[in-house]
Amino acid sequence: MSDPGTRAFWLRHLHRWHWISAALCLVGMVLFAATGITLNHAGSIEAKPQVTTRTGQLPSALVPDLAKGSKDAAVPVGVRDWVASNIGVSIDGQKVEWQKNEVYISLPRPGGDAWLTIDRASGDVEYELTDRGWISYLNDLHKGRNAGVLWSLFIDAFAGVCLIFCITGFFLLQFHSARRPATWPTVGLGVVIPIVLILLFVH
Repeated sequence: MSDPGTRAFWLRHLHRWHWISAALCLVGMVLFAATGITLNHAGSIEAKPQVTTRTGQLPSALVPDLAKGSKDAAVPVGVRDWVASNIGVSIDGQKVEWQKNEVYISLPRPGGDAWLTIDRASGDVEYELTDRGWISYLNDLHKGRNAGVLWSLFIDAFAGVCLIFCITGFFLLQFHSARRPATWPTVGLGVVIPIVLILLFVH
């Protein structure tokens, strides 16, 4: 751009959006970069899952409510409240499998897994939680695994901010490249290296 006023206008706005997007995605970028390394070496990182089990017995007054359950039905409110109070687990809104002899509720979570069963005849309740540690937790956040809708929306928003950061950075490179001859060869190197690795070594 030959017009100094136009150049100054675009530089001002590009710098503004570049630092704003950098500030917004800084922590997320560190998280996703670090977990990119841990995911790439997941087989070498030893995990020691910790399993926690809790059991209980539904009050006899609530057991008949389980006989009414069928496919796609929610767990009765009284049973949900009892489980929350006595087992310490919320099953509200969770998918329920009404099997012949028991109610099975899968409770997946980042960094682990959990499930809860209720015997439809006796009212016996069993809950098991498997915790694979904080590295597994962060890895699952990276993948958006079992992290919920809000985290999924955050990942989308974070990706959008990263795009703004990269695009504004690209145009800033263009503005300053006349005084920095190594700019485009360096950018080209960043393009060529992954392409060569993919074509020659990824099978």
